[in-house]
Amino acid sequence: MDSRKLALLCKDLADNKKAEDAIVLDLRKVSSVTDFFVLMSGTSEPHLRAIVDEIRDKLREDHNLRPNAVDGTLHGGWIVLDFFDVIVHIMRKDLREKYDLETLWGDAPRVKPRKKAALKS
Repeated sequence: MDSRKLALLCKDLADNKKAEDAIVLDLRKVSSVTDFFVLMSGTSEPHLRAIVDEIRDKLREDHNLRPNAVDGTLHGGWIVLDFFDVIVHIMRKDLREKYDLETLWGDAPRVKPRKKAALKS
């Protein structure tokens, strides 16, 4: 799976668990660290856990993908899933505002999801 598709899939999976303000940043032209960041907020430890579990479980079950590393804690309010070319940040809203990764990586364009084809009735 290419990195753009994986990043958008992570965002969609997070949306399944009602992650707040989920975005994908394209870092390919501004960083050699990774291709994409996926950023999202959760409202509580259980909400963060649900988002993390949804992403990890569905990627493992449906695509045989596992993060190369997992960092952070639910109690700390910031979990990072590292898929090399895609790094997923699941954060409490207050920490997301404090560290403001969107501004830090402000030169990176946001990726807009592809439009889903209209269903025919």
